[in-house]
Amino acid sequence: MKSNNYELLFREVQHFRSIILWVIIGLVSVINIYIFVQQIILGNPIGNNPAPDVMAILFFAIFGVGFPVAFYFMNLTTEVRTDGLYIRFLPFHLSFRRIVPPNLTGCRARIYSALGEYGGWGIRFGYKSKAYNVSGNQGVQLDFADKDSILLGSRRPQELVKAINLMLGQSDHGSDN
Repeated sequence: MKSNNYELLFREVQHFRSIILWVIIGLVSVINIYIFVQQIILGNPIGNNPAPDVMAILFFAIFGVGFPVAFYFMNLTTEVRTDGLYIRFLPFHLSFRRIVPPNLTGCRARIYSALGEYGGWGIRFGYKSKAYNVSGNQGVQLDFADKDSILLGSRRPQELVKAINLMLGQSDHGSDN
């Protein structure tokens, strides 16, 4: 596969798929839709001290519609091309972030704890490390010349390591399970 005159060696698109996350988002959304319908459309405010209409509309827009739509379209795309590794976490990155071979010194597949090591899922920052993950506990640790590291969550970590090593011109190694 060709992309910008460089061969595409690997591509993975991941979405938030945790059932617990979607249940929470769904419940929050339904509650806000219910309050909106009761207060704004039917004119029956809930409780003795209801929120102002503008707050009901704002919460409906953000939590009833905005968050569910944002999480539905949010995804982590990882591509390995012959000229580098490309990462995009929509909607935070509108274009790909490119990691070039001279800065990337190696990689290895590994099991990790998103909550324990990084405090959760998404784009996470730590001392000299960063993580991009959306679900699961498998990923690829990227090591850099300046001793920084990035963890990329992946459902296919062995394939990703193989593609990165091919891009770096190295043999297929780097598993740590």
